[in-house]
Amino acid sequence: MISKQQIEEKYTAIFEQAPAYVVRSPGRINIIGEHTDYNEGFVLPTAIDKAIYVGIGKRDDHIIRLYAEDFKEYFELALADVHPVDKGWPNYVLGVVHQLQLRGANLKGFDMYIDGDVPLGAGLSSSAALECAVGFALNVLFDLEIGRVDIAKIGQLAEHTYAGVKCGIMDQFASVMSKAGHVVKLDCRDLSFSYKPLELDDYAILLLNTNVKHSLASSAYNDRRASCEEGVRLVQQKFPEVKSLRDVTLEMLEAHVRPVDMEVYTKCRFVVEENERLHQACDALEHGDIETVGRQMFSAHEGLSKEYEVSCPELDFLVDYVKSFPEVIGARMMGGGFGGCTINLVKKSFQDLLVERLAPIYKEEFDLELTAIKVIPSNGTELL
Repeated sequence: MISKQQIEEKYTAIFEQAPAYVVRSPGRINIIGEHTDYNEGFVLPTAIDKAIYVGIGKRDDHIIRLYAEDFKEYFELALADVHPVDKGWPNYVLGVVHQLQLRGANLKGFDMYIDGDVPLGAGLSSSAALECAVGFALNVLFDLEIGRVDIAKIGQLAEHTYAGVKCGIMDQFASVMSKAGHVVKLDCRDLSFSYKPLELDDYAILLLNTNVKHSLASSAYNDRRASCEEGVRLVQQKFPEVKSLRDVTLEMLEAHVRPVDMEVYTKCRFVVEENERLHQACDALEHGDIETVGRQMFSAHEGLSKEYEVSCPELDFLVDYVKSFPEVIGARMMGGGFGGCTINLVKKSFQDLLVERLAPIYKEEFDLELTAIKVIPSNGTELL
């Protein structure tokens, strides 16, 4: 955890005055609901206690000055000259500025210091956290009166246009909208949402990072999207009112997709069943039944691995290994696939012992270090 005072001191050392505001915007996890977002389905994310922090202050000219602690890098640009740059990290800030300019926001120059403790490359959405921190900070600094959902949308558009990643809305939405002790049940079709209680009691959420990213990820993602779209097209021939897999039942798939294309059928069935698992997990959360949530997670991993085929040997190994311990009640791969983390529901008292046992076996099997990340569900973007 980084303190407000640390940010203020660093900001003051670099920009020679105190920041007007310090904003914290968290990374996120997703309990269940993977590859459902681009099919207008449901997701179940929450923010975590790892975040991006920005200090911000006004200038009396039209210059943007940025400093990123992670890279020990300084960047400067005139507000009138905002455009995507070759250096990666400023684009997440500039993309948000650009979206605000398109909305006619009355911006002036500002100084911004950026730091964070979201582990990079672990699939915890550090980029979305940064975009939301920037949007939130500029909103308070210049009294823009932009609502939280719009801050999330601005972050998503910044990612599309300046970072070149066509992400869904989940990451930004979770970063801005989360509430400690809850998950957000988000409908990716219309962005309606509700909070479900996440009462973990004796359990904790432990992420195990494979420290691997297979190059299959982007091509496989495009293939899966195409399969889902093809399944919808086949069903639409009989049911023209169907807009996405969200509207499709298993019976429709059985009758209209399975006889035509078994591969497409299998991929579409996974998405339809994943939405169903999410609804069942939400019912269980309402009743404080964390064991049922865990079972749905194991079931989701099975589907992601065997049916949707977006897992990898490292992820499968970690999920299979933890299954043998009664202290682990649920685990699955999290994120797009082919690397990143597994998310595990583990008895609090067993977390360290599990990692102690698992790390050397994982190292022996794959010659890779295993990184454990303990996370606590937390509030979304806030002013410190």
